[in-house]
Amino acid sequence: MGAVTVITSGKGGVGKSTLATGLGSALARRGKRVLLIDGDAGLSCLDHMLDVAEERVYDISDVIAGGAELNQAIYPCSWQEGMYLLAAPSREEDIVSPGVMKQLVGALSRYYDHILIDCPAGLGAGFESAVAAAQRVLLVSTPDPVCLRNGAKTRMALERLGLTQHRLVINRFSGTAFRNQAVYHSLDDVIDAVGVRLIAVIPEDPELAAATAEACAFPERSQGALAFGRLAARLEGEQVPLVSLRKF
Repeated sequence: MGAVTVITSGKGGVGKSTLATGLGSALARRGKRVLLIDGDAGLSCLDHMLDVAEERVYDISDVIAGGAELNQAIYPCSWQEGMYLLAAPSREEDIVSPGVMKQLVGALSRYYDHILIDCPAGLGAGFESAVAAAQRVLLVSTPDPVCLRNGAKTRMALERLGLTQHRLVINRFSGTAFRNQAVYHSLDDVIDAVGVRLIAVIPEDPELAAATAEACAFPERSQGALAFGRLAARLEGEQVPLVSLRKF
């Protein structure tokens, strides 16, 4: 059975979808079969990022409604072998219920090494649906007070649902910007603000932003792609030390 990881945050705009895409690609490059599930009903973007928007006909709501078979609604990424997408519903009212999501992901996990669920921002129905099948959670935050405060609220919501296997990903990290701010004196202060153990720091990387906009592969040797590779290795049980933040 494949590992099911939900990627969530306390607020929008922190780069969850980029993280899901980059991590999925890094896992696929390790020879794994990876399915991304877009949980952001009505505001999906993974179909663009994986370059399947033009081919997309069906989404997860069509499968639930009986209008399509699962194999009809899962699309291979055009630029990364081994990575696939099950798209979000085009209408917000078609959010999959938590019970159905759990059953669906349980069935799909027999065919993939990793399932990554891209959770919508906030703590509403989309959040509850996305985390219903989670075995572990990556909580994504940028190192700013508002995002970290919302991240702490998300951590508490996860724990109320019994999800304690969560790890923090600090995304879009800029060493220069961090040293110039006056709120947090160290990375430990950032971690303490959320109350979740750190698993990765992903640097601010213009090459990732460009690849996302153009719906193409992330440059393998860019700082961001290398960070995704280290995160993928940690999720697979390897002991990979954190890179010195001075490089970022």
